[in-house]
Amino acid sequence: MSKKTQFFRNLALVILLISLIVFRYFTTRPVYKNGDTVRITATVFSDPVSYPGTQSLKVAGLKIYLPSFPAVSYGDRVIIEGVIDGDKLGQPKLVSVKESQSFGSGVRYKIISFYQKVLPQPMSGLVAGIILGSKGTIAADFWNKVKLTGVAHVVVASGTNVTFVVSFLLGISSYFLPRRKAIPFVILGITLYLFLSGFDAPLVRAAVMALLAFGAIGAGRLVSTWRILFITAALMLIIQPDWATDLGFALSFVSTASIMLFEKRIGKFLKFVPGVLRQGLSTSFAAQIGVAPILFITFGQFNIWSPLINALVLWTIPYIMILGSIGGAVGLKFPFLGKLILWLSYPLIWWFVSIVQIFG
Repeated sequence: MSKKTQFFRNLALVILLISLIVFRYFTTRPVYKNGDTVRITATVFSDPVSYPGTQSLKVAGLKIYLPSFPAVSYGDRVIIEGVIDGDKLGQPKLVSVKESQSFGSGVRYKIISFYQKVLPQPMSGLVAGIILGSKGTIAADFWNKVKLTGVAHVVVASGTNVTFVVSFLLGISSYFLPRRKAIPFVILGITLYLFLSGFDAPLVRAAVMALLAFGAIGAGRLVSTWRILFITAALMLIIQPDWATDLGFALSFVSTASIMLFEKRIGKFLKFVPGVLRQGLSTSFAAQIGVAPILFITFGQFNIWSPLINALVLWTIPYIMILGSIGGAVGLKFPFLGKLILWLSYPLIWWFVSIVQIFG
């Protein structure tokens, strides 16, 4: 195939995807008018964020602030009434909340409860956030420090978690099966993890990227990482057009692209940094190049020490995830053994919390 033909094929694909995104956005977007009284029935697909006396969630494209009680959790079916006020729901009233009866949300709740029994706050909230993306279990004062220090992207489940799940499952399954035959088990593992941790934009982005990459491997093709990234963005926006205005979605893609562009180059300038910190520091610096302008424009502030703070804590994440995941899973059946495994991660969790407390 000639380069000219390939160019026009790619151009046609881009035009088609953009057209589908625009069509889906304008045909599926709820039409709200300020002052309209609405009644929303929806399933909560991400943990509400807890504040003193209130909890914040987003459903049907609207930000909603409710009293802390009754608590709303991931997977719950809610009915909420209120008055449209821009992108928020004013005067919200929680008419009913029905706890999810699904297997995923049930297991998720039991694991989080186990963390809370074994570890004190803010450690239990930190582990639940890192492994399952449970923002609602993180103490409000600690959550504010997490955001101030610029490490929120690792305290809540993100694309990094999916990457770790993929690497771990692929490494384990490859001992027993050829790489191609192991792919279906890895895909199943990714799907189960999404049901447990929620369907936030960064997680879905990473999961779709992994699925596309595995599909290419199964077909025996070499594919461009950039192509996968942009196809992922298009597919996600076609399926969920609301993510076009989601800050988390934008930060996820910009940080990924920024890491792809700058990480290796920055790593070459940091050869003097010890290996245990170099990877985290180069990754964090690379991500911040793209993310910092967005955060500054959106919130008007940026922590200049964020790359250093990230480098100090990022190295603990894989070990916390391994010990926390195994400890939580084992603890459901054998609580004492689960406690022992979680206690092994205590020094790592203490280090992470201490760094956030010092810089926050």
